[in-house]
Amino acid sequence: MTADVALLGIRHHGPGSARAVAAALERWRPDAVLIEGPPEADGIVHLAAGNGLVPPVALLAHAVDDPARAAFWPYAEFSPEWVAIRYGVERELPVRFIDLPAGYGLGPAAEAAEAGEAGEPGEPAGPVADPLALLAEAAGYDDPERWWEDVVEHRAPGAGGADDPDGLAPFAAVAEAMAALRAEGLGESRRDELREAYMRQQIRAARRAGHRRIAVVCGAFHVPALAVLPTVAHDRALLAALPRKVRTDITWVPWTHRRLSQATGYGAGVQSPGWYHHLFGTEGDPVPRWLARAAELLRAEDHPVSSAHVIEAVRLARTLAVLRGRPLAGLTETLDAVRAVLCEGSDVALELVRDRLVVGDALGEVPDAAPAVPLQRDLTRWQRTLRLKPEAAPKDLDLDLRKDTDAARSRLLHRLRLLGVDWGVPARSAVNSTGTFRESWRLCWQPEFAVRIAEAAQWGTTVEEAATGKAVGTARAAAELAELTGLVETCLLAGLAGALPAVMRVLADCAALDTDVAHLAGALPALVRALRYGDVRGTDHGALGEVATGLADRICVGLPPACVGLDAEGAAAMRGRLDEVHGAIGLLGPAARPEPDAPEGPDAPDGSAGPDAPAASPGPDGSEALADRWAAALRSLARREPAGGPATGAPGLLRGRAVRLLLDDGRLDSEEAAGRLRLVLSTANAPADAAGWIEGFLTGGGALLLHDPRLLALLDEWLTGVPGEVFTDVLPLLRRTFAGLEAGVRSTIGGRVAAGPLGEAPAALTPGGTLDRARADAAVPVVALLLGARPRIPRQAAGRNT
Repeated sequence: MTADVALLGIRHHGPGSARAVAAALERWRPDAVLIEGPPEADGIVHLAAGNGLVPPVALLAHAVDDPARAAFWPYAEFSPEWVAIRYGVERELPVRFIDLPAGYGLGPAAEAAEAGEAGEPGEPAGPVADPLALLAEAAGYDDPERWWEDVVEHRAPGAGGADDPDGLAPFAAVAEAMAALRAEGLGESRRDELREAYMRQQIRAARRAGHRRIAVVCGAFHVPALAVLPTVAHDRALLAALPRKVRTDITWVPWTHRRLSQATGYGAGVQSPGWYHHLFGTEGDPVPRWLARAAELLRAEDHPVSSAHVIEAVRLARTLAVLRGRPLAGLTETLDAVRAVLCEGSDVALELVRDRLVVGDALGEVPDAAPAVPLQRDLTRWQRTLRLKPEAAPKDLDLDLRKDTDAARSRLLHRLRLLGVDWGVPARSAVNSTGTFRESWRLCWQPEFAVRIAEAAQWGTTVEEAATGKAVGTARAAAELAELTGLVETCLLAGLAGALPAVMRVLADCAALDTDVAHLAGALPALVRALRYGDVRGTDHGALGEVATGLADRICVGLPPACVGLDAEGAAAMRGRLDEVHGAIGLLGPAARPEPDAPEGPDAPDGSAGPDAPAASPGPDGSEALADRWAAALRSLARREPAGGPATGAPGLLRGRAVRLLLDDGRLDSEEAAGRLRLVLSTANAPADAAGWIEGFLTGGGALLLHDPRLLALLDEWLTGVPGEVFTDVLPLLRRTFAGLEAGVRSTIGGRVAAGPLGEAPAALTPGGTLDRARADAAVPVVALLLGARPRIPRQAAGRNT
């Protein structure tokens, strides 16, 4: 400390430091305030005046030529830097940031030099060792957070009384402790030396500007290096080693308490920002009010918590503080009391308190006057128009696409996802609906979206223009067909009519050259979904239909040979594609339903169905013929037995699945399916192949074993005949198959097998006696009354009345 400079060494995001800074500034009354932070923000610090800028907020600096190179400097209401900023701007004092400019840390050379020191590009690196941990250890504490709470956070501002008229005593004590650490060479780094040299240069500049009472708010670790100024030449020599400075833009962006709890900014992430916010804003003992908030939260979640619980929890927290030798109850004692009293020992309820109150979901606000790229301003305009307010807490949103506002919301969210801004993520709706007019989203705004929006600004100045440019660029760089079909689906969902022609041209070229059936099968479902969306969103899907039909035809021809020789992993992947393609072809149009006993023909040499396969029944749009071709492909796949070993045929998993799909579509009857199962379960087939066939056949539901006792009897007979040495090998497959069945189906199958014998009709019930019609007729009116039906007059009673 000197006569004209007050060095206020603080802990970043510490409420005790914030209160001490506020008290010192009020008493010392500086005429200039210098704050550790990027000097590029000097031009926008005035936005902190008034109520437009609401913390938590952060300074975002990014390279103009590469917005992905960015750094944040977050501030909460309890941050000492924010207290100093508000003090200066409200009194119209000069407020300057004196740390190294962000432009020095956002270039490629700086990023390589800082590897291993900083968590993010351009982010100021922290000291090699934690000075607070060293001081806490010297004081006999095993927890630095607890030591800081006892020494700083539980100390009321102005506690020094007459011995501390200017409020600088606590800062002098912290400076002395840090000087002792630095005298031992603990915690210093090359990066800190450069930063401190630049800070000293800025202090000299403030003196030259004529300021006589300068308050410097910086990390306590830097105070010893700023207390004694070396020569100007010394600092210039240090700063000569800085890398090339890149051109940067800087602005204010909203921040969240949840993001603040992570190690961002200066590497001083706070584990309990919600608790610190409460400490800073509460006069007197903060524990009773915080426990009252915890009780209110738990009651809202249907936990039985009364005022008596709160009173007892306060007593317990204070008692624990006394037993542990602490001046006041801290967060540890308070949470112990919450767990024991309010949560009755439940860690689940305690985690709710930790998440909502200890961390919290507070989201800051930034005024419209803050600098922003045009894309950000367009997004803000759409958010207001569609009444979609960004919130840090997750929120579910159900949309009805038949309504104009909901359709516009859907397009905006899909466009943002295309730009890498996952503000909304598709979710499962609580409302059961299979219609394409309904969408469900989970919304959660993250602070880092500001960087992605700045990065996406290269594609356009509006959300629609940027999404269109990004879609076209992604299509030209795509290497796989499935990626392109997914992109087409996204373009339709996002309403990007301007991007569809270019994407469709790339898709058509790629589809014509790709011969991998697995790629084609992975691409078809997305195209078919896009065709369905066109019905609700009013998009033209003529070109999509042609591409989808062409892909389906090529899949029908190439599927059977593509399934030959697959290993277990490849067969499992192909089964998923088989189910997806089957559903997709069913959505392309109504399938023809030939008679179940239609004759089958032998396989053609090219792997497709033979000439005796069911003939296609051409429909008005060819969809029925396509369904017939797909059914023929499934029949061909089902007949590809591994006669000469596994490499010569299709895996049993796929053959069984093909039979099940044909059975569900009515193209096979139950008798033919039983015949195929009998052949597969014969002794000529390997047990492992048979087990795979069963898995494919029963996937999706085992109720058919209950409806057709013959199938269950065949399966039971095969299973009891499997040799013991082979049974161990097939057991995992069978357990996995039956574990996928519904619980009720498994229970009923077990009961049928236990009752045995299987495959026979249940015995007829023998009558237990002669029906007494008079007594039965007497009960009819009562039963009719219970059922709400009109009672029928018994015939005997009617005869007597006549």
